[in-house]
Formats: sequence, structure tokens, C-alpha cells
Amino acid sequence: MKILAVSDQVVGSIYSSRIRGQFGDVDMVLACGDLPYYYLEFIVSMLNVPCFFVHGNHDRPEHTADGRTVTEPGGWLNLDGRTVNSKGLFLGGLEGSMRYKPNVPFQYTEKEMAYKIWRMTPALLMNRLFQGRALDILITHAPPLGIHDGEDWPHRGCGAFLRLMERFRPRYLLHGHKHIYKMDTWQTRYKDTEVINVYPYRVIEF
Repeated sequence: MKILAVSDQVVGSIYSSRIRGQFGDVDMVLACGDLPYYYLEFIVSMLNVPCFFVHGNHDRPEHTADGRTVTEPGGWLNLDGRTVNSKGLFLGGLEGSMRYKPNVPFQYTEKEMAYKIWRMTPALLMNRLFQGRALDILITHAPPLGIHDGEDWPHRGCGAFLRLMERFRPRYLLHGHKHIYKMDTWQTRYKDTEVINVYPYRVIEF
């Protein structure tokens, strides 16, 4: 299983006719937020594989030339707060970042994020009971607390993600939000989970 994961930045080699030559063999695309909907719709139209996303903290409605308002990318399934089985993989998602502004979408307090995870818990327990594992891949926008996060308030990580990994042990947690520079770490193991910052994209062999 080959997965293309994208986040936070439009990549020229993906948003071009070269996409099929470079990524035509991927089985799935996962998007971790803060990407234009037109970019995501281009990807799904060119690759024609299952595509799943969560919103980032900067996602906003887009207005099209024909007067429509778009709030999600067409052809993609929003994974926020849910789990699905696609091609034999259990996928889950949690959108947004930690709250740093009042009354804006896609930002959450620790308590609010913990509540979202609590609402997912019955489905995760059912997966583990009947399939032997709760979750294969969790996609988020923000990183976990203390892993790939920043010292500034808007880029701090989420502590509830640590508790989710400890309890449900997904094989991967894929996130964006924190841009990577030369010396930044982009992959870290926590318990049984590989935490990967996919900015601006990664190809993952599952």
C-alpha cells in the first residue's frame, strides 16, 4: 500500500500534469489541512484513488467564479471525528489546531479535543474487539504535544493525541501545521506509533 500525504503548501510537481508520472502508483491520498480546495480537487481528479482529509486551522470557504461557496473539496471524505475502513486500513481524523483565538473555526481547547476523541472511542473499541486493532492511521492537522510542535502558542501540540496513541496505538499519526526547515525533525516514534510531519508531502509505504 502506497500513500501520498499532503499538507499546508501547494507543491508544483503535484499541481501539474506531472502528477500521474510521479504519483500515479499511489493507492490513497491523505490531506492534513491548510490546503486550497481547488488543489485537493485537482489531485483526486488526476489520481482517481480514495482521498481523505481533515481541515487545518487556516481553512476557509472558497468562492468560485460561478458564484458558489465551497466549504470542502469535492471528491474527498472528511475524516474529522470518525473512523473508516478503506482498502483494509482503519483510518481516523481530527481537524484543526489548539485554540489561540476566540470564536474561530477549526481551533480547539484540550478539553474540546479530548471530547472529540471520546466520541470516537466506541468505534475504535469495536475495531479492536472485532478486528484486533483499533486504528492504523490517524490524520491530524496539529502535531502531538512535545512532538514536532513549536514553542509559540499557535503551533503548540495537542496533549490529547498522546493519550490516544497510548490507548489505541495507531501505526501512524500523520500531521501538518508545523512547517519543516533544514534541521527540523519530521519523524518520531512514540510508543507504537510513527509520528510523521508530512509538510508539504510524503509518500508512505504501508
